[in-house]
Amino acid sequence: MRVVISGSFIDYELQFGNFISKLSDVLLVLPKYELPGEFYKLINSKVNYYIFKGAKPKNIFGKIPKLIDLLIAIHHFKPDVVHLQLGGDIADFSIFMYSRIFRIKTIITCHDVKPHKGEHYNFAFKFRLYIMRTFSNAIIVHGEKLRQQMIETYRMPPDKVFFVHIGEHEVAPFKLFERSDIKEEKNSILFFGRIYEYKGLKYLIKAEPMITEKIPNCKIVIAGTGENFGEYNILIGDRRQHFVIHNYRISYQEGAELFKQCSVVVLPYVEASQSGVVPTAYGFKKPIIATNVGSIDEIVDDGKTGLIVPCQDPRALAEAIIKLLNDDELRKKWGKKGLLS
Repeated sequence: MRVVISGSFIDYELQFGNFISKLSDVLLVLPKYELPGEFYKLINSKVNYYIFKGAKPKNIFGKIPKLIDLLIAIHHFKPDVVHLQLGGDIADFSIFMYSRIFRIKTIITCHDVKPHKGEHYNFAFKFRLYIMRTFSNAIIVHGEKLRQQMIETYRMPPDKVFFVHIGEHEVAPFKLFERSDIKEEKNSILFFGRIYEYKGLKYLIKAEPMITEKIPNCKIVIAGTGENFGEYNILIGDRRQHFVIHNYRISYQEGAELFKQCSVVVLPYVEASQSGVVPTAYGFKKPIIATNVGSIDEIVDDGKTGLIVPCQDPRALAEAIIKLLNDDELRKKWGKKGLLS
């Protein structure tokens, strides 16, 4: 079998391609303007890949010659199956339309069944979502709850929608930079990833006084970028001594250091589908404290690899964090279980 894999989450695509190459011939479609150099080290020698050359085009007309070249490369590869991530850009949509015209089996992975709180899709993006959902042969989501949500929200035939838990996702590129000389810093809490309303960062900030009342020397490390950080600075106020803030896009090298240094990883999300932060934390043997939203509780085993707490509840969040920070043996035990899960 011959499989083409393309999508907007490059790390996901690489690891998926590496796995599929054990069973099939694979062609990865990789945009050079987005691909960090270290990613080439992760590509299995059995995997073929096609790279968009040159700078990222500013408009659709600049993409046309590259799209033609891409579709010619796919045509020469003669795929039996095409795998895409739902949405994507015009390149993924072009591949989708090519696969439908030539009646090639097309499988779509949908990371988010609905837009996150605070996100808004334009008409063109909604149109691509509709076409790809409706005319694909199968849809994969990352959780049993998400499968049910996909079926109910868009009236999908149940035999068209499948779920596979998210798996390693971004672990490999972070692990490239893991250093044995970096040790865990006691009582260090890590919030990692995109910062948007649905990530619930404000509830972790509100939990801080309750945490530091019991553990005065703890610190909350906030690492990531997204919406304007001003709202969070106001919430932090004059308690900044308890926070370390890296409000920018975190490199894999710096991310590896942050995961190594932290004691626990916290996901205080208000709403979510799943999260690549969970398997990354597991890759560094860190337990998780997360809220009961989306399918996160399907990959965070409450009481075994971490703790699940109600969302929008700073007190419950604080109590869970205090519990793990005060129990070194339990924290390390759960971190090891996460690595093996």
